[in-house]
Parts: sequence; structure tokens; C-alpha cells
Amino acid sequence: MALMPAADLEIDAPLVRRLLAEQAPALAGLPVRLAANGWDNAVFRLGIDLAVRLPRREAAVPLLRHEQRWLPELAAGLAVATPAPLRCGVPSSFFPWPWSVVPWIEGTTAARVAAGQRRGAAGGLAEFVAAFHRPAPPEAPRNPVRGVPLPARDPQVRRRLAGGLVPHAAEAGRLWQQLSAAPPWTGEPLWLHGDLHPENLILRDGRLAAVIDFGDLAAGDPATDLAAAWLVFDEAGRRDFRDSLGAARIDTQWIGSPQVDTSRIGSARIDTPRIGSVAAVDEATWIRARGWALSMATAMLDASEDNEVIRAIGEEALDQVLAD
Repeated sequence: MALMPAADLEIDAPLVRRLLAEQAPALAGLPVRLAANGWDNAVFRLGIDLAVRLPRREAAVPLLRHEQRWLPELAAGLAVATPAPLRCGVPSSFFPWPWSVVPWIEGTTAARVAAGQRRGAAGGLAEFVAAFHRPAPPEAPRNPVRGVPLPARDPQVRRRLAGGLVPHAAEAGRLWQQLSAAPPWTGEPLWLHGDLHPENLILRDGRLAAVIDFGDLAAGDPATDLAAAWLVFDEAGRRDFRDSLGAARIDTQWIGSPQVDTSRIGSARIDTPRIGSVAAVDEATWIRARGWALSMATAMLDASEDNEVIRAIGEEALDQVLAD
């Protein structure tokens, strides 16, 4: 049976309360309850408007550090909310990894809304992508499974297609061969969210209110994020997303914002402002984006027998990729 990764550490509300009492005593009296247990992190609701995000696997620790280091800067000026860390916790004698206090964002994940009803989020997601896809500095994190040349994912995709858990595997394999042969990205590495699927998008009144879970934050090929056209939307929503992204890709000025110092809670430093722009999306990038959507769909289908939501996203995305 293909399951989500098991936790390396079991995290519960009493452990979160101990961490808060030790490192953020002003917050220690707030109610704590489990809100989500994902592949990499556990999230606990803290009071009304805060949450605590903690790695549940050692492999997720570098990802959380990337969020702590970069997300406060990258979130500045975005039109939607993000869980940019407000406080950064450090390892303790009873918990060996860093952790974060983040805003709690109300709304409904797009995964709980039918694909045909997500069209109203297309413009907001396009604006987010256009604003987020700014040139990344040399020290930006790289991710071995996001933003890389699409052929680098070939062994994993072919293994999943041969594993018996992906529907229409023969058809998907033929399409993968075509899509993965698209011309590669030759531009400078851009900042990527890395995991723009419906469970990581928060909607309110049908509109995009927030983008969450920046654990796959990295620099690389923007086609990785443009896979959202198939992961999130049906044909009509995909058309709106593409049209809106074309209109939103204009010259943009980015201003640095306070960075959270992960060495201790509450510290900050100021980064230097940066200015840049991103060109329109070419057809080769959209072809690679469809390939990324196929790759991500096979990953979801291959490791989600115990997660109905993720499996449904994978099934829906594969249908969209094959039907387009």
C-alpha cells in the first residue's frame, strides 16, 4: 500500500504548549489544538488568529528553515495572505527541530470546492504567480524535485506509471514522453512556491484569499508553478488563468521587507530592495507546465491511498492533463 510518509516524531498539543512556555511565554496561555497533519508538517491552531507549524519528519527541517529565512521578504506586497513566520522557534531539549508561529488564515481550501467552481480564483492566482516569480539571488534554495529540468523527473514518473496506482498509465506515459521533450528553461532562476495545488490555496467567497505551505520554496523553472493551470482548474478556469497571467506579467518593483532572524524569536534584519521584471510566458514553458502537472499528479496518485483529498487532486489533475 502506498502511504503518506510516517512521522519521525509524534507531536501533540502538550508538546506545543511546552515549546511556547519555554520560548514564547506571552503566547503560552492561548488554546492549542491540532489543525492539520501533512506530509511534512503538523499545524496546531493557537488561539484565534495564530498557528504553530512544526516538522513531523527530519527531512522537512530544511524546508521549514527556508520558509523562515525567505518567506517574510517574499510575502511583502503580495495581494493575498501567506503564513509568513511571525516568530521562529529553535530546537529544544525535548524537540530537536526549529518551528514557527504563523498567522491563522480563515477560509476553505480549494480542494474542498469542485474544480468548476474555482474559476473565480484564476485571476488572483495569476496575480500571485506574476508577483512571486521574481529573479532569485544565487543563495536561494534549490529543490531536487521542483524547478529542475523536466527530464530529471523521468525515472520517478516512469516508476509511478509502472506501479499500477496511476490510471490510464499507457496514455500518460506517451504524453509524458512528448511533454518532457519540450525546450528547457534558459532564463535566470525565478522564485517558486513549488507546490501550487488546491490543498494549498485558501478561498473566501470563491476568490483566492491566501497561498499556504511554502515548504517547497525554491528557485528554478517557473513552469513548475504554472502546473497549477491543470492541478487547480478545469478548462474554463485554465483559460482564465492563462489569460490573466499574460495580463499580469508586467514590470514590477520588489521591495525588501524585514527578515526573521531564526537564531532567536523576535529578531529582524532589513534586506536591500531589489528591482526586476519577468517576461511573458512562452509556449515551451506552458508545455513544460503541463508536464509538471502530469509529474505531480502521478506523485499524488502513487502515495495517497490513506489520503482521500490528495488522491482526488491527483485523479482530477491527471484527467485535466490528458483531456487538454
